[in-house]
Amino acid sequence: MNCSLIQLSQKLCFVCALIFIVGASARADDSASLYKTKCAVCHAADGSGSGSTGKALGVPDLRSGEVQKQTDAQLNDSIANGKGTKMPAYKGKLTDDQIKGLVAYIREFGKK
Repeated sequence: MNCSLIQLSQKLCFVCALIFIVGASARADDSASLYKTKCAVCHAADGSGSGSTGKALGVPDLRSGEVQKQTDAQLNDSIANGKGTKMPAYKGKLTDDQIKGLVAYIREFGKK
């Protein structure tokens, strides 16, 4: 059952990514809206990953020292190229500036 829950969660993340690609209306320069649209479904609004999807996928807490100690280049790479089979790649779906904005937004979680 646990394996099917993980597979369902992965499919949900994929569908959410497709929905964004097809018809998202978030402004390109608004990192908070972009985060809510692209990332919060798995990472939660507060970056904790504490929602049901985040828990099922085992996503990291973006507020944690483990994430916050990564360089901007490492975070940029994770967003652009994805992480393993769980996090989709956003290269070509987001602009470089949008990805930079998301990295800056993630940095704010470490300050709270």
